[in-house]
Parts: sequence; structure tokens; C-alpha cells
Amino acid sequence: MSYQVIARKWRPQKFDDVVGQQAVTRTLRNALASGRLAQAFVFAGPRGVGKTTTARILARALNCDKGPTADPCGECDACIEIAQGRDMDVMEIDAATHTQVDNIREVIISGLSIAPVRNRYKVFIIDEVHQLSSHSFNALLKSVEEPPAHVVFMMATTELEKIPETILSRSQVYEFRNISTKAIAAQLRRIMDAEGITVGEDSLQLIARDADGSMRDAQSKLDQVIAFTGKTIGAEDVSTVLGLVGRDLLMDTLQAVADEDAPASFALAARAVEMGYDLRAVCRELSRMVRDVLVLAVDPSRIDDPEIAGEGERDRLKALAGRFSREDLLRAFDLLTRAEQEIKSAAQPRYHLEMALLRWIHLRKLVSIEDLIAANDAPRTSHPAPRTSAPTPPVPRTIAPRTIAPGATAPAAVAPRTIAPGATAPGAVAPRTADVSMPSLAAAAARAAANVAAVAEPEQATPPASGTFKDTLLAEIKKAKAVFYNMVVAQAQTIEVAGDRVTFSFTPGQRALKDQFEQQKAWLESIALAIAGRRITLASAQADPSAARPPAGEAADAKAADKQSAEKKSALREQALADAGVQTMLEVFPAEIRDVEEM
Repeated sequence: MSYQVIARKWRPQKFDDVVGQQAVTRTLRNALASGRLAQAFVFAGPRGVGKTTTARILARALNCDKGPTADPCGECDACIEIAQGRDMDVMEIDAATHTQVDNIREVIISGLSIAPVRNRYKVFIIDEVHQLSSHSFNALLKSVEEPPAHVVFMMATTELEKIPETILSRSQVYEFRNISTKAIAAQLRRIMDAEGITVGEDSLQLIARDADGSMRDAQSKLDQVIAFTGKTIGAEDVSTVLGLVGRDLLMDTLQAVADEDAPASFALAARAVEMGYDLRAVCRELSRMVRDVLVLAVDPSRIDDPEIAGEGERDRLKALAGRFSREDLLRAFDLLTRAEQEIKSAAQPRYHLEMALLRWIHLRKLVSIEDLIAANDAPRTSHPAPRTSAPTPPVPRTIAPRTIAPGATAPAAVAPRTIAPGATAPGAVAPRTADVSMPSLAAAAARAAANVAAVAEPEQATPPASGTFKDTLLAEIKKAKAVFYNMVVAQAQTIEVAGDRVTFSFTPGQRALKDQFEQQKAWLESIALAIAGRRITLASAQADPSAARPPAGEAADAKAADKQSAEKKSALREQALADAGVQTMLEVFPAEIRDVEEM
């Protein structure tokens, strides 16, 4: 007798032998036991999961000498002939061959009224029924709805949506599912033990995983591996024969990303190309391993699951799981799935794989906003800032007394006072100490503090004279951008300097010039900062030519009040900028403080 492949030799002969379809087989067994049988069945599902096999078993159960029974004997003539595909009363029809309506009429409809030659039922098994034409379905419709009592239709398809609703509504539809990797590996183990072939669990897991839920595919691949290796099968043999991506390469890639080793990522991409792997398959297997690592990060107890890792991979995979956060793994999964799609149409797939690995390394450096906020807020209550503990003697800082204009309200404190670094002045905003565990955030806070210290003007320094500062500012603007100076700045009606604020006034007809000034405001303030040594606010205003000038005394009082208000806001601004939390947030977020109010 000629050699019979494993997929045919180990084809299930009874309902109990069908793997992974308990819902379907149990329903059919109960229907046979109770006699509640439909006249038409539709078996739908992916390839190689047991649709046609189940139809044959049901045909045997209906025509067995001991039946109808849920457990056909397998010994009577009907059982043997149906299993071998040569029973006259059980007709298997390939819908791809008999697509036209004339074939359906000749093969099926014309023989419906003829009684079975020997069996109890005449069974029509139509494989890949979705390939029938619309006219063939219409011709078959009445026969499926009201067939003779001795006729049963069984239709198998991999594309249920292509079958007309009129056919589905007249049939019982059973949907078959993909078989789990664990169930496929267990069935392959039983076959190998019966065949006397030595194979490890890792090898069976590789075959089962590559079968992608299809038992027939798994058995065909196993047959191919046996032809290559003989009586002993190793994991490397399976990878070589089936062209699978080696698990060592995948784990080395995860290790390189965890170590942020960019040169190693280029070397691993070159290694994948040299070994002849499909780079789409490399991305697909990497995403699958990322998923496995994420499962371990969520539930470490699944380390013993053979679907997650083989026996020799568990320690290394567990160590890798501890080096990635869940956010890292989620971002990596999205990155790899996109890379797989990009490689499909890429002229240079290797470049896309290399760039994907480099982006993966870069994404690991990102810190979530929740961690930043938690790290900045937590030390405020648990680690108060020490008041007088400095390694070097403090350098006193004297606040100059302020002049109060007649009629103005005196500020809370006008006496000069000396404040040592680390001490908190009464009424001032208490600086917070950010005890940040993340190096990136601590470095950001240190840089922010250094920048603020370098920019802040000592309070004992006297502000520059208005005329001198204004002339210098205009000269620098003209030197840097002569066109902008002539077209916009020089057209301003008035330029007023009040404390830390310079106001350029434009008439209502110069609205376009005012808008251009606002667009260059950040650049102008940077020039003012370089000249004054502290932050100067430049603003634009609309001049009112019809407004009457106030009396000289009132104008002087108003000017003094504005000056006092500007000085107070300047002091509040310096206190806010000295706060460690504000410094950190300004460093992390692209923002600026435009105004400060006392609460």
C-alpha cells in the first residue's frame, strides 16, 4: 500500500476525535440521540479545522447499521465505505467544479427523488459551497427547504458571508473555530508517540504556532519536518524546514532594545537578512514575543504556559519582562505592526526594520505625564525643604526699600531684610523641593534652576534709566532687523518704559503694524532680556488720539501708582519663578508665565 500522509491517516473517525470543536460535536451528538435532525447543515470556519471531516462523521452516524447513532461502529460496510469516500449514497461535490446551474440540476436535483441504494439516507456533501453561482443557489433553494425525507444536505464553506441568506435561513449553521496552539501541540504529541518519533515540546510548539489554528496545516508541516529529519526532530530542524524566525534572534533583539544598544540592532537586522528570513515575518514574530512579554508583565504566573515560552526560554524571557514597562510594550507592539505593513510595499525592507528598531529604542526614553506629575508632587509633603542647611556659608541678599507715592497704600513690608538661601520670607511663596527619582526630571529641574538663577536680576540692582534702556533697545532692534524697525517699530506713536514693561502704542489705522509687532514679541523680549539682564515685558497698545490729557498732578499720581503696581508684580513674578515646582514645569512643558496675581 502506498504511503498515506499524516493528515489523512489520522483523520478523525468519530465525534470524540475532533479536536477543539466541542460545541459543534456536542450539539450534533445530542441531536442524533434525540432524533432532532435538520434537513440541511452549513459548516463554516477557517481551513483545516474539521468541517468536511465532521460532515463525513455525521453521514456515518446517520447510515451506520447501529444508527442513527452518535457513535458509529466504524466496522459496517456503510461506515467503511463512507470513510473511504466510495459510498454510492453519500456524494461529495466540489462546488468549484460544479459551479454552473446545469451541473447542480444534473448531479443533485435530478436524483433527489431516487431512494438510497443501501443506506438509510442519501447525503450530499457540498464542499466550498460559497463558490456556487447565484443561479445555482436559486436552483438549489427549494430542494434545501423541502427535500425528500431520505435526503440530507451538508455544506462546508470558509466564507460564510458569501452564502445567500435564503440558504442560511433554511439550514442549521455551525461555526467552527480556530484550534488553540495547546490543543494542536497535544494532538501532535499523540501522533508522534504512536509513530515512534522522538520530538521535543519546543519543536511541537513551533509547529503548532506556525499552523495558526489549523490542525490540517500542523499535520502537513509535521509530515514535512519528518521527511527532513527522520526519527528525531529538533527545534532547529523545524525552524530550518519551515523557514521560521529563530527564537534566539528574537530574544537577542529584545535584549538589544532593553540595553539601548543601537549598533547591536543594526547587526541583528543584518543577521536576519543573511539567514534569508522574510522581514515581515521577523516583525510579526517580534510583535508576538512583545505580546508574550506583556502577558508576563500583567500575569507573571503564566511563565509556565508553553504557549508563552518553551522550557529553555523561561528564565531569559522572565528577565526581559522585568526590563520593560507596560507602556513600552504597548508602544512597541504598535510600532512593529506598522513596520510589518510598511515592509510589505518597501523597496528596501531592511532599512525599515532597522529604523523600526531604532525608534523602539528611542520610545523607551519617554516618560508618561502621570509619572512626571507623581514625581513632582510626592516630595512636597514627605520631604520638606530644609531651612538652614547649606554646605557653604550663605550669601545674604538685601531687598532695597521701596518708595511709596503720596496717597498709595503701603506694601506689607518695606523694611530691608536679609534672606539666606533656603529660608522662606514671610508672605512669600515657599519653594518646594522636588525629590525626583527619574534622572531626566532631576536634570531638567537642575537646568531650570540654573537658567532662572542666571537670568534673575539681584533685587539690589537698580533698573536702567528709561532713556538709556529705550535707546539701546531701539538700536539693537534696528541693528538686527532694519526693515522691521523702519516698517513697524519706528511707526509707533509712543514708546513708554515703566519698570519692567515697555509699551508700543499704535493708532487704530495701524492695526496691521500692531499684529506684526505681536508676531515678533518673543524675539523682542529676548533682546530686552539680553540688554537689561532680566525679563522685560514688551506690549503693544492702541493709542486713542481723541483722549484728553489729564492734569499734570493727576498724571504724576497715576504714573507713580502704575510704577508701584509694576514693582509689586515684578516681585511676585520673581517669587513664583524661584519656586522649584514652577521651574520644573517650565522645563518640561513649552509654556511661559505671562502674569502673576497675589491670592
